[in-house]
Amino acid sequence: MKKLIGLSLGMCVLSTCSGLVPAQMNADGTNPPPKVLVIQREFVKPGKAGSLHERSESAFVRAMEAAKWPSHYFAMNSMSGPSRTLFIIGYDSFADWEKDNTGMAHNATLSSAFDRAQIADGDLLSAYDTSVWAYDEDASLRGPVKIADMRYMELTVLKVRAGHRHEFNELVKMYKDGFAKVADAHWAMFDNQYGRELGGTYLVATPMKSLSEVDQENADDKQFRDALGEEGMKKFAELSASCLESSESNLFEFSPKMSYPPAAWVQQNPGFWKQKAAAAPAKKEAAKPVQ
Repeated sequence: MKKLIGLSLGMCVLSTCSGLVPAQMNADGTNPPPKVLVIQREFVKPGKAGSLHERSESAFVRAMEAAKWPSHYFAMNSMSGPSRTLFIIGYDSFADWEKDNTGMAHNATLSSAFDRAQIADGDLLSAYDTSVWAYDEDASLRGPVKIADMRYMELTVLKVRAGHRHEFNELVKMYKDGFAKVADAHWAMFDNQYGRELGGTYLVATPMKSLSEVDQENADDKQFRDALGEEGMKKFAELSASCLESSESNLFEFSPKMSYPPAAWVQQNPGFWKQKAAAAPAKKEAAKPVQ
């Protein structure tokens, strides 16, 4: 997350962004941001993360693979904040999300496999929730990327003060105009539709190939300040203080072992996306008493 001389707008410009498991793929191999983004969060109990959670989630992946299900998702584990795993699913529309849910509900084999997997997975979790977000193209910059090449993601949740949406839009425009002159600056913004805190809540996502991209922030900050100038930075600070109620950024690491990626991702980076979780140890049968 960009921390700009103490002012946190929350727009990530560490690298390229978006392309979160959408249906389409551009000719150059990049993915445009999904119009509807569904995020399922699993908060893992202390001592239940790592290989235990990976083995549990592998049951869902195997069920999807066996059904050859057309919708895909990828998982990310938290590197900051509470211990949690995020499952990211992108759709072209709410109608497509409905179609996916209806299809799964009518697939008895897949539904049964999910029911069994959820029982085991639930024992590892302290909480679970789902939020739904809509892509805001006007507030985003240079969206499409090769998401299959990414390994980390920074997510920032912004809360706008009630009645200050106009100022926030002005702030976003200033930010976008300033970073448009920074060659490697990219991000995608999503507006909260369901779940989380409704009304003025935004999500900014930035995938990264390496955490070394975080080190590029200082140089990007300087270019941004130079682009806005002294008066522009003064106005930027005033707008930030006026319209932003809160901003929180966290880092996540992609987890191929808990993901169900598209075939194109696997073909592009098989060494990463073909990683599988270790199978759960087989239960030993109790020895029969000697007659």
